[in-house]
Amino acid sequence: MESKWMLYTKRAEFEKISARFNISPVLARIIINRDIKEEDFPIFLQNDMSLMHDPKYLTGINEAYDIITEEINAGKKIRVVGDYDIDGVCSSYILVKALKYFGANVDVRIPDRIKDGYGINDNIIKDAASDGVDMIITCDNGIAAHSQMELARKLGIKVIITDHHEVYQENERDLLPVANVVINPKRSDCEYPFKSICGGLVAYKLMEYIYEKRNNGKKIYDDPELKDLLEVAAIATVGDVMPLIDENRILVKNGLKSLMNTNNLGLQALIKATGMEGKKLSAYSIGFVLGPCLNAGGRLENALIALNMFMAESKEEADEYAEHLKELNDERKDLTLKNVKRAIEIAENEYKDDDILVIHLDDCHESIAGIIAGRVREALGKPTIILTEAFGEEDMIKGSGRSIESYNMFEALYEVKDVFVKFGGHHMAAGMSLEKNRLDEFRNRLNMNSKLCGEDFVQKVWIDIALPFSYLNLDFVRELEKLEPFGNKNEKPKFARKDIKILSKKVLGKNKNVVKMLLEDTDGTVVEGIYFGDGEEFFEDIKERKEIDIIYYPDINEYNGRESLQIVISNYR
Repeated sequence: MESKWMLYTKRAEFEKISARFNISPVLARIIINRDIKEEDFPIFLQNDMSLMHDPKYLTGINEAYDIITEEINAGKKIRVVGDYDIDGVCSSYILVKALKYFGANVDVRIPDRIKDGYGINDNIIKDAASDGVDMIITCDNGIAAHSQMELARKLGIKVIITDHHEVYQENERDLLPVANVVINPKRSDCEYPFKSICGGLVAYKLMEYIYEKRNNGKKIYDDPELKDLLEVAAIATVGDVMPLIDENRILVKNGLKSLMNTNNLGLQALIKATGMEGKKLSAYSIGFVLGPCLNAGGRLENALIALNMFMAESKEEADEYAEHLKELNDERKDLTLKNVKRAIEIAENEYKDDDILVIHLDDCHESIAGIIAGRVREALGKPTIILTEAFGEEDMIKGSGRSIESYNMFEALYEVKDVFVKFGGHHMAAGMSLEKNRLDEFRNRLNMNSKLCGEDFVQKVWIDIALPFSYLNLDFVRELEKLEPFGNKNEKPKFARKDIKILSKKVLGKNKNVVKMLLEDTDGTVVEGIYFGDGEEFFEDIKERKEIDIIYYPDINEYNGRESLQIVISNYR
């Protein structure tokens, strides 16, 4: 995929900021590049839990406290209804664990991804009525469940909705379901200062509020019996790709620290099963190692596997669930790899002139369509929609799309909405279902309406600073750790240099996927460089050239107890 290197040129008084916060001017510049205002530097740089926002600002939280307390005191049956993805599973666990701690008579239901689809449905509500459930608490879903809330009311079931998804509006007014309480930071009448929190953190805030009211202001995260709730909320935040700014940073920093010594038997087992035991855990560990395992249950079997793992009461039980999730994720990876390869071949052979790739994979598991769409988009640099057979619905296909910055996928789908039975999404991602016989029409109309030009397919790579090698040392690399956790809205910094001399280079690894180099900057400073990628392709690209431009990140290489500086190259030309 073609890329264009761009350098940030944001202005600020970096020396002044550097002195005020006792950081280097380079660090100050990187944080400003992330659109963090000077007054928000303390919350960005610190990990003090007291900087988290007070849950009392969530509209409806006091009413929810009153109703839940009443239900607990009366011994009434409460049912938590979650969702099948990582955020839904984590928020379900947070609610069930804390409510049981408070003495509630509580159980949980998670919809089946394929049979039930997303969110609470009529059958879940009817089952609750026949099971004698007096109140439902939703988490990570419910804000769009209008007809379902009407049904619950008719059947005499109280409902508290906790959610974080967008609130539908009509004539600039929130269109809220008729639940007893709706807690969602995105309500327009909600004064909560930070809107971008996940379902798991909304659930955590509700439990935190109840805990503090019952314990004279004592903090929930100081309670050894409930300390894993913070860890699970952090996992949900990273897993649901929330922006790692504001209080999300504090939550994830503290959650990761706690996770290293977790009391939760399920998390201990998963950390061990994935080979992460004894290693420093980062947001990357959650996003790319633990998180996919937690999601794999809901994708290929049932999300209750992950929830049962969290709730396991013996090491044997925890190990069994963790191993099963690891196996499911390995299976999911194999399926993904096979189908990505197939989708790219179809795209290159049949649709290479299309701006928007619409690819039908007839025997692909529908739960991995979104992952495949994302990988194909990365490989080919085009908006991609992957369609699969819809389970139990003959003549129907379901799909998931992933877009590029210059193409608003939701708006594009809206223009052809008559093709769909159902669709939804946002700028960068979407989901849809349609009749199979309308597939070609859908593909043709999307491409006819494309409006994309050559420049739109060029990926912009933003560079923080053109930083000379002479600036690098071990202390500077350690200072960069203050910027962690890296993730959405806080990407790992990118540094760049031009005209770097290659003094030596060799390919390592049995798959020839590591290139080790000795590199010299224009002022004569020499550093070791490492590139992870196709080594043979790298040598083919470089040929006899002695100089290259690079984008890099400095790193500490530990070997035989000795530390040395190296740079990791992410991009070259």
